[in-house]
Amino acid sequence: MARSAAKKIETELAVDDKILEIVKKSLDDNKAEDVEVIDLRGKTSIASYMVVASGTSQRHVASLAEHLQEDLKKQGFVSSTEGEEKADWVLIDAFDVIVHIFKPEVREFYNLEKMWKALITAKPEKVK
Repeated sequence: MARSAAKKIETELAVDDKILEIVKKSLDDNKAEDVEVIDLRGKTSIASYMVVASGTSQRHVASLAEHLQEDLKKQGFVSSTEGEEKADWVLIDAFDVIVHIFKPEVREFYNLEKMWKALITAKPEKVK
């Protein structure tokens, strides 16, 4: 029983890594800027990785999101998106990889990388 659970976890991690590689390649191929990968494994249950990237304009943000979804679909992965209408900030949920694509000024305002890195590196407080 423990061996099959370990194999399942190993398989899930391999899938997460494959999705991450597709995400990074798609963003790179389509000229995303300032791509940053945040490793969330073992830190939260919401995802294994968070990827934050910038597009140069609303049109570029929308295009990056569209191409990424197409690339994931070609490889057999399902994803969902939010924010495509305005395209200031598009969120793509691809299994255990969450992708945020921002216009630069919106990214700077929300500063997700700083917030998540602070949460990940924070030491838990001792209860008195």
